[in-house]
Amino acid sequence: MDHLPKCAANYVPLTPITFLKRAASVYSNRISLIYEGTRFVWAQTYERCCRLASALQLLNIVKNDVVSVLSPNTTALYEMHFAVPMAGAVLNAINTRLDANSIARILKHSEAKFFFVDYQYVPVARAALRLLRVDNSESKIPMVVVIDDIDSPTGICLGELEYEQLLQKGNPGFVQQEIDDEWDAIALNYTSGTTSAPKGVVYSHRGAYLSTLSLLLQWEMKSEPVYLWSLPMFHCNGWTFTWGVAARGGTNVCIRNTTAVDMYRSIAEHKVTHMCCAPIVFSILLDAKPLERRKLTTQVEVLTGGAPPPAALLEKIEKIGFHVTHAYGLTEATGPALVCEWQAKWNQLRQDEQAKIKARQGLSLLALADLDVKNLKTMASVPRDGQSVGEIVVRGSSVMKGYLKDQEGTQKAFKDGWFLTGDMGVIHPDGYLEIKDRSKDIIISGGENISSVEVESVLYKHPKVLEVAVVAMPHELYGETPCAFVALKQEKIDNMDQKAVEGEMISFCKKNLPSFMAPKKVVFLKELPKTATGKFQKFQLRALAKTYLTSSHVKSKQSCPLHHQPHDQVLPLSRL
Repeated sequence: MDHLPKCAANYVPLTPITFLKRAASVYSNRISLIYEGTRFVWAQTYERCCRLASALQLLNIVKNDVVSVLSPNTTALYEMHFAVPMAGAVLNAINTRLDANSIARILKHSEAKFFFVDYQYVPVARAALRLLRVDNSESKIPMVVVIDDIDSPTGICLGELEYEQLLQKGNPGFVQQEIDDEWDAIALNYTSGTTSAPKGVVYSHRGAYLSTLSLLLQWEMKSEPVYLWSLPMFHCNGWTFTWGVAARGGTNVCIRNTTAVDMYRSIAEHKVTHMCCAPIVFSILLDAKPLERRKLTTQVEVLTGGAPPPAALLEKIEKIGFHVTHAYGLTEATGPALVCEWQAKWNQLRQDEQAKIKARQGLSLLALADLDVKNLKTMASVPRDGQSVGEIVVRGSSVMKGYLKDQEGTQKAFKDGWFLTGDMGVIHPDGYLEIKDRSKDIIISGGENISSVEVESVLYKHPKVLEVAVVAMPHELYGETPCAFVALKQEKIDNMDQKAVEGEMISFCKKNLPSFMAPKKVVFLKELPKTATGKFQKFQLRALAKTYLTSSHVKSKQSCPLHHQPHDQVLPLSRL
């Protein structure tokens, strides 16, 4: 049968963009987006995306140009997930928690041609652009478009264009050209915007398409879902549900801040059926005041990722109407790579036993060709006994194309055709995987990845620090948070005000890092534990850190750090 030719009718490149056109045709009058008082149906969303794609091309956006955006979960950010690739460009959704320095580095590294900025983030964006100019006079400054919310203050001046005005310049009858190759880039997501060499992970149309369908199937999302955007769309493109909700003809309920009152109100008013979040959101919902709560009349399906939620937390959140499915993912795998698929036989188990199973990361996404836990020295698979530890490795279409402008880093990330996640885990006899440790020393705090090496490098710049090691410490709200163990150069620990020096070092970190990366606790030791070769014995420090527990009261108006960028981090103009 090999002689049968491939023709245009049976070969169409895979891309999630097709989900929008289908939604506009099949679900044209169904509500697509709800954001405060704004409502759109799928026919309108399709027209708006066509207008934006057309306008971008009129402004000389061409294939592989990067379009960056700094925005909370709004209709504009959702529309750009379709419109930007429709124009042939690559979408770069920037983490709104980053400071001006980090944003400037991303804009420079990606060579963004356009920069869309929500009105709330104009101050930090302005600071980033000033830094971009100061950092390198030859840096290309992107064209700026301000997304001015309907209820926002007017007259904000940052660029020449405003989002809605730009849409009006576009053609509603825009006809998108078919993509040349399904392996073309569709999105660019940064694993870290705080280092001098940020890693820009490039997604393909094919990978995004297959990951989207896989998650829809394995999470069993039926047609007409009502999806609450409690997960930031900048996190791996909303774990692909930006495209997935369109595929199911669902309704996107967008909220600017992930507060308890906004989530409960949205769930009750719009009859939300699905949402994704980090475990931190469970704490926000559980700690809500009586006046902020709404009684849930129907069950809400929740997909959560990050550090495994404690069993007690899972039991509490499910009692008030949320059904939790645990997943594991990483930016390089287009978001979730594993899902803990539930089996009916487990319904007979006690609640605490069910919670232990739900805390596992589970089975590979259907988009992955294979997943394994291996001994990297021999590349042999570890026994499936739930005890033998190895590194988690994956391969398949949903794995990234590579790191932007980093051939060496890309080559190091793969071995014998496998992507090396850097996470250590075991496989149970039933084939379900469970993470045991992180070989990269990554701390997952409120759904955000924090590199301990980055925090250590900042603390080493403090004049009093001789040695420092940063590890994860349990946190009641964030799951994990950085804890720094420090040996001082001259001061004698017994004779100093440890609280004052601890506060001094935490403040020092906040001035040189995004605030969420700063350690919540600094512990002073006369000498850090080391091996015979002089390496820090971090396993001892991790054990010690587990004896500490920090908490943070969730106030009624406090927004989840997944969305909110504290603007006191923005550099004053006098320092630029």
